[in-house]
Parts: sequence; C-alpha cells; structure tokens
Amino acid sequence: MTNKPLNDTIHRVTQRVIANSRDSRAAYLDLMDRESERQVDRTSLSCSNLAHAFAGAEEDQTAIMAAKGPNLGIVTAYNDMLSAHQPYHRYPERMKIWAREVGATAQVAGGTPAMCDGVTQGEAGMELSLFSRDTIALSTTVALSHAMYDGVALLGICDKIVPGLLMGALRFGHLPAIFVPSGPMGTGISNKEKQRVRQLYAEGKATREELLASEMGSYHSPGTCTFYGTANSNQMMMEMMGLHVPGAAFVQPGAKLRQQLSRAATHRLAAIGQAGDDFRPLSRVVDERAIVNAAVGLLATGGSTNHAIHIPAMARAAGIRFDWTDLSELSSAVPLVARVYPNGAGDVNHFHEAGGMGFVVGTLLEEGLAHADILTVWDGGFESYSREPGVDSDGDTLVWRDPGPSGDNDMLRPASAPFQADGGMRLVEGTLGRACFKSSAVERERWTIEAPCRVFDTQRAVNEAFTRGELDRDVIVVVRFQGPRANGMPELHKLTPALGVLQDRGYRVALVTDGRMSGASGKVPAAIHCTPEALGGGPLAKLRDEDVIRICAATGELSTTADLSSREPAEAPPPETGMGRELFAMFRAGADGAEQGASAMLAMAGL
Repeated sequence: MTNKPLNDTIHRVTQRVIANSRDSRAAYLDLMDRESERQVDRTSLSCSNLAHAFAGAEEDQTAIMAAKGPNLGIVTAYNDMLSAHQPYHRYPERMKIWAREVGATAQVAGGTPAMCDGVTQGEAGMELSLFSRDTIALSTTVALSHAMYDGVALLGICDKIVPGLLMGALRFGHLPAIFVPSGPMGTGISNKEKQRVRQLYAEGKATREELLASEMGSYHSPGTCTFYGTANSNQMMMEMMGLHVPGAAFVQPGAKLRQQLSRAATHRLAAIGQAGDDFRPLSRVVDERAIVNAAVGLLATGGSTNHAIHIPAMARAAGIRFDWTDLSELSSAVPLVARVYPNGAGDVNHFHEAGGMGFVVGTLLEEGLAHADILTVWDGGFESYSREPGVDSDGDTLVWRDPGPSGDNDMLRPASAPFQADGGMRLVEGTLGRACFKSSAVERERWTIEAPCRVFDTQRAVNEAFTRGELDRDVIVVVRFQGPRANGMPELHKLTPALGVLQDRGYRVALVTDGRMSGASGKVPAAIHCTPEALGGGPLAKLRDEDVIRICAATGELSTTADLSSREPAEAPPPETGMGRELFAMFRAGADGAEQGASAMLAMAGL
C-alpha cells in the first residue's frame, strides 16, 4: 500500500517546532560538531590515562590499546529490585562477546540509579522520583566523560530512566547510541480483577492479605510491568524515534528472540560509528521530526501522561522546543489506534501479540501520520519499524515480516478506522492555568465536570476525607503544592482507587492537581501537571473549599467561577525531610515548570 502524504496538521506542528527551535537547535548541533572534531583518539591519550582505562578489561586490553575496532560504552540502569531491570544483570558480559564477533570491544562505562515508582507510590521516596531523571542524566554524562567510547549502549526501560539516559546521552550526541530493552513480564491476573480488588480494599471490603495476593498475581516475575504506563510508553517512543532495533520493545525476557535482538543491537552500534561508512550520531537521529514522531506514537497508543513532561525535557536536551500546545494540536489529528490497559482490557503482551509496534508504525505511515524520513539507528529507515521481528527455524538469525492486519480489533485498529478520531491528550486552560487531560482513558460523558471543590495539600488528606465519607457527593478534588518546586512533583496514584469508588457510586468526580498521575491514572477525569504550580502564588493556591470549578476536555477549559484576583495565596506546607528529600532541595529550587519539562538541570544549564 502506498503511504499518504504527511498530514497537514503534523506538517504544520513540525514546522512550528523547527521554527521555535532554530537558534537553540543550531547551537546544539554546533556544539556536537565541535565535540566530534575533538573526540579523543584513544591512542593519543597519555600512557597513564590509557592504562587506567583498560586495566580491568582483561582479554580486551590489547584490542582497546591498539584501537583495533570501536569501543562501545555500556551505561546500565541495572538493579534486581526493579523487575524490569533485573534481566540486565547478564547483559554486559554477553554484549562484550557479541562486540568481539564484529571486531569491537565493550566496557561498562557506568551505572545509573533506577527507582521503581511502583514501590515508592504514595510513600516519601516518590518525592525523589521526578528528579531521579536529572540524576540519571548527570550519571550518564559522568559515565561518558572518560572519552573512551565510539558508541553508547543504553540499558534502561522504566519511568524516569529512559528520559534521563537520553537526556544525558544527547550531550554526547556526536556518538551513536542505541537503547537495548529487556521486555515485559508475562501476563498475570486480569487487569479488571486487579482493579476490582484495589477498589474493594479502598472501601474496606478486602483485607490487606487479599490485596497483596492480588498485586503479586499482577507483578510476579522479571520484566516490565504489563500495564501501559510510563515504562512501556518509553519503549514505544524509542521505536517511534528509531532508537531501538526494530520491534525490540515488547519481546519477553528469556526468549531466544530477545537475545538475538540484543545481539543485533550490539553489532549495529559497532557499525554506525564515526570510523565506518554509515555514521549515525545520536544528535542527528533525535531531531524535530523524531520528537514529533514520539508525540504521535504517544497519542496514537494512549500512552502515559508523564510524557507531557518528558518529551519537552528530552527535546530541550537536543536543542528542540516542544510544548503542550504542540502536543494538543497533534492530538487533534492523530487517531487512537490502541487500547491497552488501563485504557482497555488487554496488557502489553496482548498488544504485542495483536501486531504491536509493527502494526502501529505501519498504519501511521500509511495514513501520513508520522515522519517516514527520520534517520534511525537501523539500516532501512523508519519503514523498517513497520515490520515485526522473529527468528529463523534454527533460532540464530533475525527475520522481519509484515505483521498483517490487527490480531484483535478490541486492542488494535487501523488509523483509518480508529477507536476515536483524536489522540486523547488534551490541553485544558483558563483561570486555573494550563494542564493536561487524558481523555482517551475517560468515558466521553465525563469529559465535562462542573462541581464545588475540596482543597487538599496532600494525597493523604484526600484519602482520610474519603474514609470519613466527606467526599460522597459531586466534587472536584484539588490537590495542590505537588509541583516540582514544592515537593518534586510526585505521582498521586494512591488517589485512583478512592476517586474510582466515588465515580462508581454515581457521583460526578474529577481531580485537579499540580502533581502527576502517570499512565496508570485510569478512568477518573483529571487535570494534571497544572502550571503555574501552587508554590509561588499559582492560581491553585488561591482556591477555597466550595469554589466551583469547570473542567471540559471538549472545549479545553480549566476555570473557576470564583474571583481569585483579590485573594492571597495559601501558605505552602514546609518541605518534608527524611528519606533523603532534603538533599534534593537544589533540584526543587532550580526546577522550571512542568510544561518546560520540570528539570532543574536543564534550567540551570540555560538549555
């Protein structure tokens, strides 16, 4: 089938992003050109420098010393507490073997932290979560600062980890880079059953033992959690940007195919370095078109709202300006082609089996909804990502095939006959500022909510009010002082069961917050990432109980009938201490707004 020309809206938004980024992108590319010109030839290092660099390289010492082939730096986010990253334990030793197969060498350049939002959800550690992204980016730059590498293999999957790795690697964008995923865990109990038990527990109708048994049935083995949250949205975006081996995102750990994809990533990274004839530096792969493709993929698949923060931050690291107006305008043109839990019944394993990323890329290209001409890490360009990988009968050779039609029309549909005509990530704005509304997860009859509000400063206070029965009515719950400068902008996922119960009881309920809700935010209408945040006098700080708020995804409205102009803002609660939160004070003080990416690192660097 012949692909249609690029959609007018996508073309227009891309051209606006290019225009808005002209000076900053030119400055970035100029820096990368200078870095490329002065890239250190390892053989020119002093003997002491060089000896330090390969003292632990064992059998690769001679090859590294003589610069016989490219030396690949591995930046790993391995730990075995985080289920998605547990499989990375053996990756470096295997990648060293695979590098030798093509005359290259590989070294672990460094490690980065990797926290699990599922563990810290609703706990003190969640206030470190967003700024762990800056920490990961800084850790990546430290790892690559030794100037020993001709390419970068990035081992990371989950929420802040992929954006942080990419932000750091982009400052070494004169080198090629490939992300190497490890895949999702197998499907556990049904998502509907998991949600049912959570709501029963919130109502006091299920015991803690019953809840724990349910959760263990969901999160049960190595691999990425199987709901379509931020981690799996990360994997989708790396495919849409051409930073994976095609089709690598959702193949499970331990599969023969998974090993062959990782082997292919190592071989390919060795082939696209500066010394070869197919140089593909990261700075040229991640351009304005790739950023737009990432946003298109997010909208088409109903991905995580966290990426309304991460995409602008990743773009800024490459000198690109992308904001919520761009995202919302793209949403008007990009149809929803996937319904993966929590937006549908099946998880990412079902998504992959139904055609997965190969089907998504193919249908978007057919309808002119993505840039086909981006530079990717893989030979063959972005069209290669419209095919699904497999292995031959011997299990030793990768093959790619057309995924064909959707294997499940309740999970995946062509862009010509989608679930809904728009991507379901809407900008709402008005007297309460600007915020994101994920309409793809919410029934259309709940796109507009107008009700008196209850104002809280913590999610704990919300759940306490719910337990006392104070929220059993039509209500818009406002949770403020949750922005990046106030407390690090934690996810407020602990609110989901209580708000879901209220909605199921028949009440008109919504959430307004300057905090985050993630890709697992579910069925309750929510205006999230409100900016300007409450700290510093944002409009949420001036709301009072019973002020009437109107949220409307259809018209893009977020407003109150109350006159806020004469009110003084409420005083923010003092920052909490403990769990290391006090050490992150500099990140909070330096952070910019959610729409700019909520990054202290980028803001303080003037990027």
